[in-house]
Amino acid sequence: MVILSNNLKLICMRLLSCCVVALLFLSANNANAHPKIRKSFHLYISHYENVLGTSMELKIYATSEQEAANAEAAALNEISRIAKILSAYDTASEFSKWLKTSGQPQHISPELFEVLTLFDEWRERSGGALDASAEVITKLWKQAAARQLIPTTEELSNAVAQTQQPHWKLDPAAHTATHLSSAPLMLNSFAKSYIIKHAADAAMAAGEVRAVVVNIGGDLVVSGNLKEKVQISNPKDDAENEIPIDQLTLSNRAVATSGNYRRGELISGHWYSHIVDPRTGMPADNIISATVVAPSATDAGALATAFNVIAPSESKKLAATVPGVEYLIITREGQRFASKGWKTLETPGKATNNDITDKTKILSGWKDDYELVVNLEINLQQEGFVKRPYVAVWVEDENHVAVRTIALWHERDRYLPELKSWYLKYRGQYIADKSIFSTVSSATRSAGKYTVKWDGKDDSGNALKPGKYIIKIEASREHGTYQLMRQEIDCDETPKQINLTGNIEIRAASLDYRKKTTSN
Repeated sequence: MVILSNNLKLICMRLLSCCVVALLFLSANNANAHPKIRKSFHLYISHYENVLGTSMELKIYATSEQEAANAEAAALNEISRIAKILSAYDTASEFSKWLKTSGQPQHISPELFEVLTLFDEWRERSGGALDASAEVITKLWKQAAARQLIPTTEELSNAVAQTQQPHWKLDPAAHTATHLSSAPLMLNSFAKSYIIKHAADAAMAAGEVRAVVVNIGGDLVVSGNLKEKVQISNPKDDAENEIPIDQLTLSNRAVATSGNYRRGELISGHWYSHIVDPRTGMPADNIISATVVAPSATDAGALATAFNVIAPSESKKLAATVPGVEYLIITREGQRFASKGWKTLETPGKATNNDITDKTKILSGWKDDYELVVNLEINLQQEGFVKRPYVAVWVEDENHVAVRTIALWHERDRYLPELKSWYLKYRGQYIADKSIFSTVSSATRSAGKYTVKWDGKDDSGNALKPGKYIIKIEASREHGTYQLMRQEIDCDETPKQINLTGNIEIRAASLDYRKKTTSN
């Protein structure tokens, strides 16, 4: 009986062991089949300046800070790699070196060959509205701005003639490009979108990453398992904290916005767009903003630029030739032209400012038609990408009671207390407010330059009385420098401008208390 009992025990133990092994095997197989389902993903955000001449936001949903850092490094490396191929600003880039050749076939990289091929295709598809040689005309208008005289008819004719000549010849079999003209060339129309897509792909492939949003200067790609809310900036009221004209919910899509409201030339009091029509030599002034959503980043970038040049009716026809494209076009007079499927992308119930023609909208509590504009410029390194410092811009009354946070830019919550002055006033309120993580599509800004506005209301939306207020601009880097700027301003019935002394983080700042205006 003892022997039988021991045998039974042995058999039971072996059966139990087999069951445990089987369960572990099934669990491992299930984990391998669905490696990301059981893992927890967290949002990591980074902001950079001086990336392709503008600002960049990276959103990475990863399993850990280290995985996010790996994805971020992969994205940055890919941006640097392709910029060294395509940049016309870098004299050492492959494109710049190729421009110095003439009449001889040159073997070029797959990336440069692909982008030159795309330019050939889009030049034809847009009827000449997109052309790498538009830089000829851009330079002419910059020279005109320097002397404050618009170009002569002869100058415009000569510039157009330069753009209409052939600039290169591609040989797909030999994979060579022959440079044919002496016209200055730029690959700006959609090279940025091309780079953004490659950066997003690199980040997604870097490790345990569920989704990525790469936003460079308002053009962006949303990749992975994510439904991202994307705000579309109002071209009539260009401030970082202004109500958007629309908000979309997107997944695995590219967005590009092109417009004249952030860059251009001022000649004799008239604003001329930086986007020019290569066919006429004139700035494209009728369209002030075009936003395009597409499966392909280069399609989005090319169409957004082209839609600023051609008429809305032509844009509609061109968009119909590209599958999956939706768009919103805003004219100088404030007319909206949207594709049929645009509304299907809009976020339901989201408050937006659709009435962009309203030039006398009441924003202020102190005076019906006044606003306070805060301009600031972040100090940049001469070379390389630089992280944007944490920045808080807020208002206090005469008794130093905080009444309104105008802007708050940061990344990781644990470093937020390094904005010491703002955090002391606002810690409790911030914990309940996570609305600062908005993704925004807009016309490209210059690197480090930002504008925010105060409408004369407190954090609860209540109108405040006219009188003296203190504007504070605080900047801090993670375990780095700390700067705090203070300026009192009387918000009465008299417009005023105040320039603030810069510091190591904020190169320049100004306050402009004025009657509400529109830029277009």
